[in-house]
Amino acid sequence: MEERILDSFVSSFLRYFNFAMFLVFLFFYFYQFFYMFVALKQKLSEKKIVKAEQLKLNKYAVIIAARNEELVISELIKSIQKQRYPKEYIDIFVVADNCTDQTAKIAKKAGAIVRERFNPTKIGKGYALDFMFQIIKREYCSKGYDGYFIFDADNLLDENYMYEMNRTFNDGYRVATSYRNSKNFDQNWITAGYAIWFLHEAEYLNLPRMTLNTSCAISGTGFLVHSDIINKNGGWIHHLLTEDIEFSIYQILKGEKIGYCKNAVFYDEQPITFRQSWRQRLRWAKGFYQVLMTYGKELMLCIFKRKQNSFSCFDMTMTIMPAMILTNFSILVNGSFYAAVLFGVFEKVRIVDTTILMMQSIGMYYSVMLCMALMTTFTEWKRIHCAGWKKIAYSFTFPFFMMTYIPISIVALFKEVEWKQIPHTVVKSIDDVQ
Repeated sequence: MEERILDSFVSSFLRYFNFAMFLVFLFFYFYQFFYMFVALKQKLSEKKIVKAEQLKLNKYAVIIAARNEELVISELIKSIQKQRYPKEYIDIFVVADNCTDQTAKIAKKAGAIVRERFNPTKIGKGYALDFMFQIIKREYCSKGYDGYFIFDADNLLDENYMYEMNRTFNDGYRVATSYRNSKNFDQNWITAGYAIWFLHEAEYLNLPRMTLNTSCAISGTGFLVHSDIINKNGGWIHHLLTEDIEFSIYQILKGEKIGYCKNAVFYDEQPITFRQSWRQRLRWAKGFYQVLMTYGKELMLCIFKRKQNSFSCFDMTMTIMPAMILTNFSILVNGSFYAAVLFGVFEKVRIVDTTILMMQSIGMYYSVMLCMALMTTFTEWKRIHCAGWKKIAYSFTFPFFMMTYIPISIVALFKEVEWKQIPHTVVKSIDDVQ
């Protein structure tokens, strides 16, 4: 009798606890399920609209922060030079940041304006960007750039990229992001995991945000910033480990509405090994905690005290806070009970029952992630350039890729993290990936 009561108590507690966590997640993230319906409706109702030629051609500087990128830097520059946008309206700047290879020489030969930076203490993309902004301010202010494109050295641009981004810029968006595709989707389950997430982020987060007239968010690379914003800030002032989400939140808090251009397509290279991926995503997780500590309070106050961008502040709060905190809490509770049963603290409780409950919880998470991956893969099928069977297979491995964020987010709570380079070795031209 006592055995059955204790067994029932532990099983019931975990069942109700996990169900409560599910409801809390649903409460916080139901709006993102709504986003999916908005995105699907938008995709189904899209019609090819023929617009008149752009009357206003803006002048842009392209800034590329590169560290030991001699293998890939020239292909990015070539893809910029192949743009259908008039060449006299585009200047390419490369900051060779603490390089020990031939990046500077190759970039200069390819046609870029190159400056080298050596600073062993101020390490990170944000410092490299600011270095180049200060040079442009001193040496090229007469050029009168209307905006700045920011790219990583491994990127490749579709030939219509800048033409399409210029449309969005002319629509009044002073910050705009674009459609992020992958150079190496089909390399393995890790590269595909990244690629599916970025496609989902573009079409099932930023597209519905744009449709509903709320603010989008930039994602590390492939974005455009109005020169007034850079001038007002005195350069690039964001130096947390995730400077992209920091920049997005900072601009939203300032009242800026970030746009998204789905027709501006670029490709980037994803980490190939799990070790590289762990290191990169550990930095992202730590950076999210840094952003939460820096901007969390102001974001939450903005939700209730401001009319402008209040929903976008809620959206960004959900991006940086509840998922990791609730997941870590859920893992702590479930793990503690499971360990207690495993080591005989609850002698009367059968370990098989506790294991079944945990597997059910994991199965529910897997199912949600799989549905998200399949929906993204099928709707973006033609834009994913690899064999059909790989698209399907990697949809089924995507949930496992996302599950690895759980230990990463836990380790990031306690570990000091620094920026470290992820080597880029996939040498492809824009013609190779299309």
